[in-house]
Amino acid sequence: KNKKKKKKNKNKKKKKKHNTNRRSTLCVSSQVGCRMGCKFCATGTMGLRGHLLSGEIIEQLYHARQHSLNPVRNVVFMGMGEPLDNFDSVLAAVTAMSDPRRFGLAPSRITVSTVGVIPYMRRLRRSAPQVQLAISLHAPTQELREKIVPTARAYPLEKLMHALDEHLEDPRVNLNSSRKVMMEYVVIRGVNDSDECARQLLDLLKPRIGKSGKNVILNLIPYNPTDVPENYEAPTEERVRSFHSIIREGGVLVTVRYEKGQDISGACGQLVVQAEKERK
Repeated sequence: KNKKKKKKNKNKKKKKKHNTNRRSTLCVSSQVGCRMGCKFCATGTMGLRGHLLSGEIIEQLYHARQHSLNPVRNVVFMGMGEPLDNFDSVLAAVTAMSDPRRFGLAPSRITVSTVGVIPYMRRLRRSAPQVQLAISLHAPTQELREKIVPTARAYPLEKLMHALDEHLEDPRVNLNSSRKVMMEYVVIRGVNDSDECARQLLDLLKPRIGKSGKNVILNLIPYNPTDVPENYEAPTEERVRSFHSIIREGGVLVTVRYEKGQDISGACGQLVVQAEKERK
């Protein structure tokens, strides 16, 4: 009997342990809704309902740590909202997350994504240079970007690329093989998925990859059909492969991220939008 009890106790202890060979990445929101109005984004159709307090952002990490089967080692500000539109709360949350006495995350494991709010990109670089930066680009030209990302009118592509150059050249940022600026590009059928768009994007990014060729990485995200006014469609796998090949062969690091949760409307903002429609 004693041997059986000991075995049971050992099994219980094993279940409580995290698998340290694996890691979890937590996607956090910084606002309820968003006022950036990106044409492919369900959250953008909500408008801005409110800014989250720093404590409400941190609380997402706290609860994730309580329930995750694996340690949460990475945090990405890619949930609801434009993080730099709620700069003070986001910076306070980043500071708490990277504080060794609180959550103890390495700053380089925290990524802040922005559609390109240039003044606050500069403030983020000065205040938290070791935090990873991701830019929601989605188009290789100003004309096309204005159609997909309305805020491009206020923050033109040329000025956004200049702000990116400042970031890349700042010695405090200290880019290396494991720290890069991520350029996010939602691939939409018949809108921005052509070979011409790929070549234009390559021309835009190649001068910025640095001597190592690793300062910038492009993340292609096939469009996830969602509840937006535009009749956007997901690209074909063939189109994504062709786009990916042009970028890769041109010497820019590139990955493809496939969205999950499409079958249950589980992508960012979809559940809220769907629930509101059902209430109406």
